[in-house]
Amino acid sequence: MTTIEHWIGGAPTRGASTRTAPVYDPAAGAVRREVLLAEAADVDAAVRTAAKAFASWGDSSLSQRTKVMFRFRELLVRREDEMARLISAEHGKVVEDARGEIVRGREVVEYACGIADALKGSYSDQVSGGVDVFNFRQPLGVCAGITPFNFPIMVPMWMHPIAIATGNTFILKPSERDPSVSNLVAELYAEAGLPDGVFNVVHGDKSAVDAILDHPGISAVSFVGSTPIAKYVHEKATATGKRVQALGGAKNHAVVLPDADLEFAADHLTAAAFGSAGQRCMAISVGVAVGEAGDALVDVLKRKAEAVVVGPGDDPSSEMGPVVTAASKARITGLVASGIEQGAVPVVDGRGLTVPGHEDGFFVGPTVLDHVTPDMDAYREEVFGPVLAVTRAATVDEAIALINANPYGNGTAIFTSSGAAARRFQREVQVGMIGVNVPIPVPMSYYSFGGWKDSLIGDSPIHGPEGVRFYTRAKTVTSRWPVERQRPDAALTFPTSS
Repeated sequence: MTTIEHWIGGAPTRGASTRTAPVYDPAAGAVRREVLLAEAADVDAAVRTAAKAFASWGDSSLSQRTKVMFRFRELLVRREDEMARLISAEHGKVVEDARGEIVRGREVVEYACGIADALKGSYSDQVSGGVDVFNFRQPLGVCAGITPFNFPIMVPMWMHPIAIATGNTFILKPSERDPSVSNLVAELYAEAGLPDGVFNVVHGDKSAVDAILDHPGISAVSFVGSTPIAKYVHEKATATGKRVQALGGAKNHAVVLPDADLEFAADHLTAAAFGSAGQRCMAISVGVAVGEAGDALVDVLKRKAEAVVVGPGDDPSSEMGPVVTAASKARITGLVASGIEQGAVPVVDGRGLTVPGHEDGFFVGPTVLDHVTPDMDAYREEVFGPVLAVTRAATVDEAIALINANPYGNGTAIFTSSGAAARRFQREVQVGMIGVNVPIPVPMSYYSFGGWKDSLIGDSPIHGPEGVRFYTRAKTVTSRWPVERQRPDAALTFPTSS
């Protein structure tokens, strides 16, 4: 059985690791590989390697950094099919969905190719007699990323291209559930000409995470995952003086008004709820049917959910694959059962789905629960599976109040033909990313990604301009070049401009 090793200093290594974890093929329900689980010594080795590399990379020219990013971007294009199939084999998502996350991650690399513009400082001439002021930004040092299983290439690429292009070195701790593509990314960076030690991969579990959070040689940590762990990461890392990006969970609502095109809305709710088996932090998990839209919308959702083709990710006919582990399947089906027991109506129940030839796979079919209320477990908890809960609201005011009462504020959407309703919604709803007739409003790379409330712990969104600011710090210089006949007098009073 293949053992997936760490990547430190430009080469794979076992390091001090003695523990391993299984890596499954979710469609078969079988172990295909194993991955090393790092000890604190492995993290320390990666930090020391990255710190040594920072001594030269942090002083490298913008031209050198962007040349690497351009070459890296071309390699991502060239190896896209290989990466997509590798992601599908370990995550379970269909190959075309994996291609989609590669493309969206590559957009951040493209943004990093133009990092010189984002790093431009400012200059103020003659702020006082013979005095000028200017500023510029410099890298932090060694940065780390702790990333989830659901987007094994896209979410890390929200982090490391920006960190590296701004002059930092980087240590990635990917999910141990689908780790292989991270090592392939490391190989592509090496082929693109990135110096050894600038990008490193340390696989592991909580021991590796804690070693990253505690290590004094790491300046910044970026995290995406569940809200409880995001709070843990933020608290533990800030206690040791690190900068922290900590993105948490979600419970994304899509509001459908009576004036919406119900076929259009249902098409997009179906795709947003069941794509990647619902294992997206921006998945729509709650449909809010307003007024008379309710029964008609549920009828269309039923038809479309039943038409979704479920199968292994490498089958071109599959539209949705399995969930990532047997434990995920058990948790999802348990929440469906709880919802029904608490009064939800099962319009489509995917718990009994079996895929011929893959009877041991971790499959859960598309599920639609109607008349879900906020006190039900299926509403309160982040299901992270192919389950769409439909709740009812009498008015758009009630729908907005429902969303604002939810502890999460990651993404939301409204389907309507009314510009007035859309504008009111986007101004009043307390959510960080909003779609108008767009169900998954993930910003482009030149904007930043981040929710509100329990979906973002702290105040640092990810990638785009906010990412550049996160991975750099500003220096402001006040300068004077006096000539012999115009030397100003010094004074013990506080200096002012003149």
